[in-house]
Amino acid sequence: MSIKRALISVSNKEGILPFAKKLEEKGVEIISTGGTSRVLQEGGVRVTGISEVTGFPEILDGRVKTLHPNIHSGLLAMRDKEEHTQQLEEQGIAPIDLVVVNLYPFKQTIEKPETTFEEAIENIDIGGPSMLRAAAKNHKHVTVITDPGDYETVLEEWQENGDVTLETKQRLAAKVFRHTASYDALIANYLTEQTGELYPETYTVTYEKKQDLRYGENPHQQAAFYREPIGPVSSIANAMQLHGKELSYNNINDAEAALSIVKEFNEPAAVAIKHMNPCGVGVGENILEAYEKAFEADSVSIFGGIIALNKEVDSETARKMKEIFLEIIIAPAFSAEALDILTEKKNLRLLTVSLDEEPQERSKITSVHGGALFQEEDRKGFLDADVRVVTEREPTEQEWQDLKLAWKVVKHVKSNAILLAKDDMTVGVGAGQMNRVGSAKIAIEQAGEKADGAAMGSDAFFPMKDTVEEAGKAGISAIIQPGGSIRDEESIEKANELGIAMVFTGMRHFKH
Repeated sequence: MSIKRALISVSNKEGILPFAKKLEEKGVEIISTGGTSRVLQEGGVRVTGISEVTGFPEILDGRVKTLHPNIHSGLLAMRDKEEHTQQLEEQGIAPIDLVVVNLYPFKQTIEKPETTFEEAIENIDIGGPSMLRAAAKNHKHVTVITDPGDYETVLEEWQENGDVTLETKQRLAAKVFRHTASYDALIANYLTEQTGELYPETYTVTYEKKQDLRYGENPHQQAAFYREPIGPVSSIANAMQLHGKELSYNNINDAEAALSIVKEFNEPAAVAIKHMNPCGVGVGENILEAYEKAFEADSVSIFGGIIALNKEVDSETARKMKEIFLEIIIAPAFSAEALDILTEKKNLRLLTVSLDEEPQERSKITSVHGGALFQEEDRKGFLDADVRVVTEREPTEQEWQDLKLAWKVVKHVKSNAILLAKDDMTVGVGAGQMNRVGSAKIAIEQAGEKADGAAMGSDAFFPMKDTVEEAGKAGISAIIQPGGSIRDEESIEKANELGIAMVFTGMRHFKH
């Protein structure tokens, strides 16, 4: 069955005029509305107005124009069902064989900070989704296009076969329902946010594909990278890649982990990540000093790691980073000289990410088999904690500085987590162990002599005094932890006995 009648109504006018002209050349009658009709007519295409088809004027400022039986009967009639074709003839309704529709720009509207609620509501399309869904439901008989990228495919198949193949019609119909589902999800989430409801009875998410990935965590796993249509600017999903190989699944996860830590700091900071955990974090007077401390923190593990910095990369820092093998460097910017230096490494990935965005309250989604967990992101920091010294000795000024660094970073380490900091850099990390003292022993062993005089941060309370005992053996001079164990007094007494200053925060930072 060839295409004889097409309905065209698009907000995205890209490519629509040449497409419509080719339809007209093949004798297709074109029905159109509003702005699309004007564009086509001005381009020399003959157009039948929607009111000529419906016999009813557009009313309510254009809110009602295509919602009419003469349109939807022409879309939904099954051409191989005699009863349907007979009813069309009785009502004087002609079938519509091709629908080309894309929707009011709701996403583009709400992306603008100055958009009012009323403007957002006016950009909720009603007739467009109705026509798309009707045509997609009846895709055996109707070809439906919502993406200008599909114009050429439809024309080629029609020219070669006299009609569009059923396989293509099915593919286009599936694309339509994905499109309308995504559109509705954006609207639902926008309106839900306006009400302040955090966890409604149903939650629909939508993502746009950014890229296919070579594989997932392992070569036998397929994977792709999607991003939120209106997501945070300060995220890997919205990073710009300036140089290097394509990002892998593991690269993206590690890069996000690095970025989440470096955003904790206002002063120049550098973060090195391996397998989702920090192996080195440093802060300094400038970005070079910060990087050198991050490198010194663990000069072995940083090899093949991901680096995130919160200030522009200059030439001197670039030369230092070029000395070792790194997978990715993430920064707000690179100087021209730094780019020249780093791009000499063909495979080194260089990403820029804006760090100027104000933090927003967001939910973090973690998938489980057959479902998902939603929770607020852990944005609480040192200033949000109920900080109090619980030992006889208070921390020195330098110890306070190291305790704050340890507390900022330990919340990003997989639980059970222990982190040692000294002189504005991390010196030992114990991550993901089944007991806390095990993590402490790993962090202390990694730190070696640097543990002497270091500050220890723990993501959760000490269930026993054994971690304090290990800290004392290593010469650790200050500890920061949430407190809240029924055996807190034992840990406090042991810290007093060893001359360790201990601070409680009243806030846990588990990360699973």
